[in-house]
Amino acid sequence: MIYTVTFNPSLDYTIRMNTLELGEINRTEEEVIFPGGKGINVSIVLKNLGTESTAMGFLAGFTGHEIERLLKEKGVKSDFIYLNHGNSRINVKIVPSAHAKETAINARGPVIEAEKIQELYDRLDQLKAGDMLVLSGSIPSSMPSDIYMDIMKHLEGRGIDITVDATRQLLAKVLPLHPFLVKPNHHELAELFNVEIRTKDDVEKYARRMQEMGARNVLVSMAGDGAVLVGESGKAYRLDAPKGKLVNSVGAGDSMVAGFLAGWAKHQNEEEAFRWGVCTGSASAFSSELASEKEVLALLEQI
Repeated sequence: MIYTVTFNPSLDYTIRMNTLELGEINRTEEEVIFPGGKGINVSIVLKNLGTESTAMGFLAGFTGHEIERLLKEKGVKSDFIYLNHGNSRINVKIVPSAHAKETAINARGPVIEAEKIQELYDRLDQLKAGDMLVLSGSIPSSMPSDIYMDIMKHLEGRGIDITVDATRQLLAKVLPLHPFLVKPNHHELAELFNVEIRTKDDVEKYARRMQEMGARNVLVSMAGDGAVLVGESGKAYRLDAPKGKLVNSVGAGDSMVAGFLAGWAKHQNEEEAFRWGVCTGSASAFSSELASEKEVLALLEQI
């Protein structure tokens, strides 16, 4: 079983309008509400690809119940811990026109109490050898900044493959604990090593550095330039991005993670998992919603 953890889930309220004028009353043209958060995105895409997972993390208040309801509607299993106070956050995403850059307003979210963090550890103790765990996204200020590393240490030696999708020091700190998969983009990879990265050769060079630091599989996304995988076997794989029109980049990186894990679950092969990852990330980027299996299969035929 695959488990995903989202510490600070959200309702993502996306509104589209012809124009946005500050200080004036603005009228929307379209409004859509999605359950949000990086781990939640991974679980939704896994379900779309026919791979079961359980979404875990923290919810609060009426917004928390709505997030859980929307996931149930999509057929995603969940095992969330409800907080005693506050409400899960609502993130507002404003798209003024079909060609304008999106503006996002992300809320802070509720305070996560120490006893609720301990409850999460208790639930993670139920994972078994052969299970997979996905840790992704930012860490709320009310939680220990080393929570990813602490969780990995807590589960060390139990045969659980852990994927980490985080940035900078959050990612660097877990590498010695040998995560199954890490997925920085090329900008994050450059920031991690304080270098400039322009080509796939550069990406492979520093992805191998991450592997030397402890990561087993390093998957680096490069937006429209494709992706690079340095696999646990030591082989490196490169793919250009499939052809298509960019519609929405939100969730594309999470979709790449989901596609890789789904491909791995289906084939137990790093090259095939890489193909699934690239095509799933692209399928989400080419759609107004997260990737469907039909969309992914169509792109797989391209590469």
